[in-house]
Amino acid sequence: MESKKKITVLSLEQALALPFATQRMVQQGWRVIRVETPMEEGGGNAGDPNRYIGTDLGFHDLHSYYIAPNIGKEAITINLKKKEGQELLLKIITALDVDVFMCNTLPKRYHQLGIDFETLRQAKPDLIWCGISAMGPEYPERAGYDPALQALMGYTFLTGEPDGKPVPCGIPIIDLKSGDEAFTQVLLAMMEKKKEGKEIHISMAQCAASWLITALPQLAFVKNEQELFTRSGSEHRSFIPCNIYPTKDGMVYLAIGNDLQWTKFSSQKGFEKLAQENRRTNAGRMIDKDLIYKEIEAHTKDYSTKEFVELCLKINLSVSPVNSIKEVASLDFISNELIKTTLPNGETVSLFPAASDTDFLTKNQNLLCCAPRLGQHNKKVFSEAGYSQPDIESMQQSNLI
Repeated sequence: MESKKKITVLSLEQALALPFATQRMVQQGWRVIRVETPMEEGGGNAGDPNRYIGTDLGFHDLHSYYIAPNIGKEAITINLKKKEGQELLLKIITALDVDVFMCNTLPKRYHQLGIDFETLRQAKPDLIWCGISAMGPEYPERAGYDPALQALMGYTFLTGEPDGKPVPCGIPIIDLKSGDEAFTQVLLAMMEKKKEGKEIHISMAQCAASWLITALPQLAFVKNEQELFTRSGSEHRSFIPCNIYPTKDGMVYLAIGNDLQWTKFSSQKGFEKLAQENRRTNAGRMIDKDLIYKEIEAHTKDYSTKEFVELCLKINLSVSPVNSIKEVASLDFISNELIKTTLPNGETVSLFPAASDTDFLTKNQNLLCCAPRLGQHNKKVFSEAGYSQPDIESMQQSNLI
């Protein structure tokens, strides 16, 4: 019985946005081959700059920050500044019957490096091509760096304490959103099965703006600028009272999302004084919110975190301790789902969970091979494409790979 062809993705990738997209593809059981730049004459750091960020694991090109988004992948090097390198790329696409080509380089380099859609589809007419960039091909020289884009797109303006500095989110949220969008659009293109292939451009800025669905529409509805969203610390801008409160031994977040939940909460022993006629509706509580926060805080200080969480859970309120990342990792429903890899020293480490379970991960017990070293699979992939060992050695000596 003929085995089903594995979906093959060739990805000229670096940093996080695109590696995160292709990591999701790895979790589906697809073959992902990352393409990087070989060592330049004179030395220096080659390939993905993220290889050299984080804890040193004993290999110059394999530091900790690079590991998680790149487990389960293969890695080759091609010098795309050379015409021979561009020809080599075309041959790889044909010989390996590549389904998807992806990149997150500056759009101005698409033609310079021979990686634009029209060029690559000569090797594979039904190729799906996807490029991630800061603002799309209309801004070919604009670099996409998550913290700067958070500032550009209002995320930083909306985050932080009202009387403090604007701050970016605690994780590179625009990188991750853009990676998710690239993954989604490639899936949709595969469902369309167009014979002429598909060209997809992902603008990180547009991805970020799409998540401003609670902020941008305000411009159409508010009466004056004073009503527009600004920084609100840990409180919810619309639902009262949603905020962080101190306990004897930590902090908790209590989210009350409707009037019925407020009635339940304010009827609990010790919290009865919160129940005032002018607070029965969210609109009324909005007027009195500062006092409400102070009154709740005065009570939560008498509880341990565990006690207050249990109190609220008994009446089906949404409540949570403010956990550290270490505490998140110890949660049963997370720790049981963490994807693992084995480092070059033989140590198996737990990394992060998939967004949802996949048959491929279940089959492999959530264990994926370690992120590849620079050019680790050159011999394997180029041999598969029909090149002999002397050919490969010659390409390496000429700095083609």
